[in-house]
Amino acid sequence: MKRNTLLIGATAFVLGASSMAYIGAVANARTEVNSSAQLRRYELFDSILEQARTQYVTPVDDDKLIKAAIDGMLASLDPHSSYLDAKAYSDMQDTTKGSYGGLGLEVTQEEGAVRVISPMEDTPASRAGIQSGDFIIAIDGSGILGQPLNEAINKMKGEPGQNITLTLAREGVDPFDVTLKREIIKPKAATARLEGDVGYLKLGSGFNEKTTNEARAAVQRLLTENPRMKGLVLDLRGNPGGLLDQAVSVSDLFLDGGEVVSQRGRDASDIERYNARAGDILNGKPIVVLVNSGSASAAEIVAGALQDRRRAEVVGVTSYGKGSVQTLIPLHGGQDGALKLTTARYYTPSGRSIQRTGISPDLEVASSRAEAENLAKQTYQASEASQWNALDADTGKSRRGAHDGAEAPPEDFEKACTGLTRPQVVAKGKDCDFQLTRAIAVVQHGSVANTPKVPGLPKLAAAGPNIPGLARFQARTAGGSTAAAPAPAGAAASTAPNAAPSAETKAAPKQ
Repeated sequence: MKRNTLLIGATAFVLGASSMAYIGAVANARTEVNSSAQLRRYELFDSILEQARTQYVTPVDDDKLIKAAIDGMLASLDPHSSYLDAKAYSDMQDTTKGSYGGLGLEVTQEEGAVRVISPMEDTPASRAGIQSGDFIIAIDGSGILGQPLNEAINKMKGEPGQNITLTLAREGVDPFDVTLKREIIKPKAATARLEGDVGYLKLGSGFNEKTTNEARAAVQRLLTENPRMKGLVLDLRGNPGGLLDQAVSVSDLFLDGGEVVSQRGRDASDIERYNARAGDILNGKPIVVLVNSGSASAAEIVAGALQDRRRAEVVGVTSYGKGSVQTLIPLHGGQDGALKLTTARYYTPSGRSIQRTGISPDLEVASSRAEAENLAKQTYQASEASQWNALDADTGKSRRGAHDGAEAPPEDFEKACTGLTRPQVVAKGKDCDFQLTRAIAVVQHGSVANTPKVPGLPKLAAAGPNIPGLARFQARTAGGSTAAAPAPAGAAASTAPNAAPSAETKAAPKQ
């Protein structure tokens, strides 16, 4: 770019003063045309604002109108660009520091409703059984379809100890109510245990400022408990992402140098690369990374880096597919909040953009027979690609549609855990977690190729896109009612959502 500028300057000098005057006049004319067009757009906005202020059927609030215009402008770009007022900006900073008040959910917006990306590990929402892909369609009996995401999030916030009722739409069942109790969320970034001679490390609550230090300490503790540990399962299921630098430093724990991820902005030359330092905390021991459709952004950076560098194999189902970077731009030092703007896509070491497509597993393993059936029959999947305004992949690739072939738990495996509460399921560990069982098997056999396969379900015909729970709710509420149906039998009562949508965030110069 700099070279082109210099060449243009040299040509203008050779042409002489008259040519310089002509070029200057053309440039000024273009500037005036651009300024005039921009002025007309501002005048159009001002005219519409004035008509709304003076002609709408009821009095309106100017600040709300301006805020709605800003929200609409940014929402037209992609699902992750947004304006945060001063309070929302402060809340997001608390979230990335690892402590905040709320319900423990990472959410986004789709089909006019708030959709759960993932419940955070060991929070009221996860303990209650709220699932990735659930739609939140009403709060305390008031419908929120079509409401700006930040407003819905703010409604879910409140004093710890206060109850809140969410109406959820879940595929295959009628909408149901879940009553939650708000809490101070202090998710533990890393938990670890030994599964026989295999280590298990869970990063389930997002990538905050504590994640790398806690992960390092957890792995060192496992190695102390069993110096002959055969390998490690790194569980990123349900991890909604977080800070980019933490994704890089977690990957760095297991890589002996080399690239982790790159990000590329609007300009083709605007490429930033992030590399690991020398030293692998496991000294080459096998690693298997577990992912599911709730594994997003920073979690996908880690999974993609370890997969591309052939340091780990990936087990589970295709991840969420959020491959974009958001920059937090404080406005007037944060006094007027901040702009969260998508400024780049990120790419794995091999040059893959996983935006919309996600990280595909080396061994596809469904968590349940129902999930295997959904993979085979449903072309609709809750993911980044299912959002109407999602940024494209920049590679011409698309997310995999309905397909057979995923390994599924045997019927007797599922029956042994049917009817158990979530705490009981968690306590049984791999005995009620088929994906973890298969990941451990891959570590023990050394690779996916050497691991004996488990049959999937019989081949099933693909069906069209379907979101039954949401469709039934929309049909039932066409007359304006937002009363929810009773919870289905066995549905757990929840106790908490909240948190701004997950994003790879980095700091920007203050304004």
